[in-house]
Amino acid sequence: MREIQFREALREAMSEEMRRDKNVFLMGEEVAEYNGAYKVSQGMLDEFGPDRVIDTPITELGFTGLGIGAAMNGLRPIIEFMTFNFSLVAIDQIINSAAKMLTMSGGQYNIPIVFRGATGNAGQLGAQHSQNFESWYANTPGLKVVVPSNPYDAKGLLKTAIRDDDPVIFMESELMYGDKMEVPEGEYLIPISQADVKKEGTDVTIVSFGKMMKVSLAAADALQKENISAEVIDLRTVRPIDYESVVQSVKKTNRLVIVEEAWPLSSISTEIAYHIQKHAFDYLDAPVQRVASMDVPLPYAPTIIEAILPNVKRTLEAVNAVMYR
Repeated sequence: MREIQFREALREAMSEEMRRDKNVFLMGEEVAEYNGAYKVSQGMLDEFGPDRVIDTPITELGFTGLGIGAAMNGLRPIIEFMTFNFSLVAIDQIINSAAKMLTMSGGQYNIPIVFRGATGNAGQLGAQHSQNFESWYANTPGLKVVVPSNPYDAKGLLKTAIRDDDPVIFMESELMYGDKMEVPEGEYLIPISQADVKKEGTDVTIVSFGKMMKVSLAAADALQKENISAEVIDLRTVRPIDYESVVQSVKKTNRLVIVEEAWPLSSISTEIAYHIQKHAFDYLDAPVQRVASMDVPLPYAPTIIEAILPNVKRTLEAVNAVMYR
C-alpha cells in the first residue's frame, strides 16, 4: 500500500468528493492560484477550475457567510481557514448562522458545509496564531467537531464530513501536514463520533486527539519499557464524543489520563473527566489526571513553548500519579 502525506490525504478526500458531487466546492484564502497556504489544495484549480476552487480576499466573515448561503441553496462548500485563529473573525456566522439555521428554520434549511484548517501551536508563531478552539466549537449545538491525528483517519473523516448534512468543524495541525502513513487508494469512510483504540493496554487509559496523539503514543511506548501497559484512545471527534469507548476502557484499566493541547479551563478533558466520574466512578482506582497547556498565552521562545505545552515527560508524570508510583 502506498504512503502519502497528511496534506495529500486531505487533497484526495476533497478531490474525490468533488468528482463525485458537482455541488462540492472549495473556497478560502490562497486555495487556488497559490495551491493552498500548506499546499493541501495543490493541483485542484487545474482539475476543477476557478468556479469550484475559489480564492477569496482576506475576509473570513465575508466568505464564511457566502459559504453558508451557498449551503442553504443546495451546494456543499468546503471553507478553508488558513488557521482557526482567523476563524474568530467569522465566528458570528459559524455560531449564529451555520449552527443554528436548521433549528431556526424549523427544519427547512440544512447547512452541509465543512470549515477546515490548521489549529493549535505550530512553532514560533506567537500567541495570536497558536490557540486551540476545539472546545469553543464543541460547546455549540448544531456543529460537529472533528480532529484527526493521522493521514488515514483524515481522509476517511473528511469524506464523511463533506457528505454530512450538518456543519462540520474539521481541525488539522500545521505540524502534521507532512506526516506520512499508508492510506488505501480505494474509497473508504470513517464515521463521525467513533473513537479508535490506537494501542490496547490493561494498566492505564490515555485519551487524546489530534497531534497530541503523538505525545500519548510516545508516552505509551516509554511506559511499555517499564512494564506498564497503557491503552491509548484517539477520540477523533470531540463533538459528538464517543464516551462509551472511554468508559469501557476505564472499566478495564481503572485509571485515566487525558492529554489535550488546549488550556485547562472548560476543555474537552474537563468534559471527559466529568463523564467518567459520573459513569465509571466505582471503577476508578485513582483520580483522573489531565495534561493540558499551561493557563497562559503561548509565548514565542521555543524553550518556554516546550515547557507550556503537553509533552511526554508531563504525561509520564500524570501516569505515575494515577499508578501511585
